[in-house]
Amino acid sequence: MSDRPLLHIAKLGKGFTMHLQGGIRLPVVNNVSFEVYPGECVVLGGPSGAGKSSLLKMVYGNYAADSGSIEVLHRDEAVQMVAADPRLVLTVRQKTIGYVSQFLSVIPRVSAQDLVAEIAREWGADEADAAIAAGDMLARLNIPERLWSLPPATFSGGEQQRVNIARGFMGQHQLLLLDEPTASLDAINRAVVLSMVAEKKTAGVGMLGIFHDPETREAVADRIVDVTLFAAAA
Repeated sequence: MSDRPLLHIAKLGKGFTMHLQGGIRLPVVNNVSFEVYPGECVVLGGPSGAGKSSLLKMVYGNYAADSGSIEVLHRDEAVQMVAADPRLVLTVRQKTIGYVSQFLSVIPRVSAQDLVAEIAREWGADEADAAIAAGDMLARLNIPERLWSLPPATFSGGEQQRVNIARGFMGQHQLLLLDEPTASLDAINRAVVLSMVAEKKTAGVGMLGIFHDPETREAVADRIVDVTLFAAAA
């Protein structure tokens, strides 16, 4: 394991203002501090509503932090995501941070294979190699070949989720954020995702994830960060 973290979070705080409730301030987390190193999977623990997904979205830049620091190692330089220019945030997302959720933003009329191949092309594969890689990934996740040429809008929820996982794991990001990627999967496909997580770890990828299933969480976690320890006072 490298002695330099891919992700360093220090004294991070976040709350939400409920504008439709008279401006009530809803605190979420306060003073969150931990690190993620290459080759490890850190899992966020705690009940629903504890702030786990909010933490992932702050790291990815979808949510603004109220206080504290989020440093991401990008091209051997620490980028402060809390204050980074939006264009730099986009670059970090493209080349350093991948995000895998349980939901697929369906694009009309684009086939499942091309949705996955698009990621391979973004990382330098030519058209032919990207199509082959996409097919291999879809097959591994047990998406029937007869569906590859169809848009995922026609798929079941579990099939859409697996297409989303295929896109997330097709990239070569050094840091992956995993927001319940196995939530709706059966045991067979959950095992496939666990093996894919293990391969990313072996390749030196760092991961920060949410897994509500205790068995899955124990299988992937090198460390568990209990988010309730950072609950903000109301």
